[in-house]
Amino acid sequence: MANSNVARLALLGGPRAVDRPAPRWPMAGDLEVAWMEGVVRSGKWSWLGPHERAFCEEFSSLTGARHAMLLANGTVTIQVALKAVGVQPGDQVIVPGLTWTATMQAALDISADVVLVDVDPETFCIDPAAVEAAITPKTKAVVPVQIYGCMCDMDALTDIAKRHNLKIVEDAAHQHGSRWRNRGAGSLGDAGSFSFQSSKALTCGEGGAITCNDDAVFEAAFCLKHVGWMPDVRTPGRRYGHNFRATEMQAVLLRGGLRRFGDQMRVREENAQILAEGLREIGGALRTARRDPRVTRQSYYALTLHYDKTRALGLERSQYMRALSAEGVSLSVPYPPVYRHDILNLYDATSPVPYREATISQNYAELRLPVTERLCAEEGLVMGHLHLLGERAYIEQLLTAVLKVQDHLPDLQKHFAEA
Repeated sequence: MANSNVARLALLGGPRAVDRPAPRWPMAGDLEVAWMEGVVRSGKWSWLGPHERAFCEEFSSLTGARHAMLLANGTVTIQVALKAVGVQPGDQVIVPGLTWTATMQAALDISADVVLVDVDPETFCIDPAAVEAAITPKTKAVVPVQIYGCMCDMDALTDIAKRHNLKIVEDAAHQHGSRWRNRGAGSLGDAGSFSFQSSKALTCGEGGAITCNDDAVFEAAFCLKHVGWMPDVRTPGRRYGHNFRATEMQAVLLRGGLRRFGDQMRVREENAQILAEGLREIGGALRTARRDPRVTRQSYYALTLHYDKTRALGLERSQYMRALSAEGVSLSVPYPPVYRHDILNLYDATSPVPYREATISQNYAELRLPVTERLCAEEGLVMGHLHLLGERAYIEQLLTAVLKVQDHLPDLQKHFAEA
């Protein structure tokens, strides 16, 4: 159990509770350097080189999916996966209101009608009841976003999809290696999409992958990403394709990352459990999201947290975060509601939204999703996965900082009242 012996908060001039440095991210080693030199000297920099082929086999093994393919980034993976499962212009695709912009953008960019729905208040993941309520005769697919440190209720979503003849494209950008009932994220629907952007738990700077179990979906996706070629790369396909290929350099970084990934995933899961138990013992304003027992392995992009201002003398979330930040604890707020995100600019002239048919199903400017908005504005917090790689002493200091802030809430309340 953490203990707080420091009389003065760091925000008020006292020493920091956390004096150990956070782990650095991203990571790479000598193996990647040697492989990278070999690739550079080989002249085989793209077009299904040996490292790309090997990575696809290794990633398929990690996820449990029959097929895996490497693409340029984790946005085009969603575009390609949606098209590969049969989404056509004008089809409705159901997406959670709490997600990164790429999930919505990818569907808009293939001229789908994006229908945004609310999320589960505990996990921040898409709410199956909201999904079912949003289904119309035009609905073609659902994109469950396995967000931060939680997984969606895939039992309920699979049941809904079967009853309504819908496709499921998992946005598993945060869930490399997670398992639902011992089945890997990315293998649970008709297709899975992963991101390898530099902040992700498995990264090559930029990159993405599609996973699937169906041969026809794999063939369609391969043609779409590989300028129309079939998977044998000798036979022209029967689809209009694009160049969404990745490079051998990306594959090298990913293969190196995979060799550390199992140990890192174990450490993250162990430290997440220590933090969850420690926060429960403190009994303060901060707690972790409850883990669904059907999640048999949780890979963390971030630890999902809830803030309760009633347990912090009414302090606003931003004030509580400032106090913890001064102590050396780095927390972030969740993504803004995707329909309010400043960088998405849904009604800019370059966006597809202003040019949609007048019969479109949602007016995003007027949309209100109460759970999403409450989590984003008041209750939700996340801790990035790099902190979960810290040594035990670092994790204990994080808990000490939380306890210290909790023990000095009156001082904080007075400080902000006088500010």
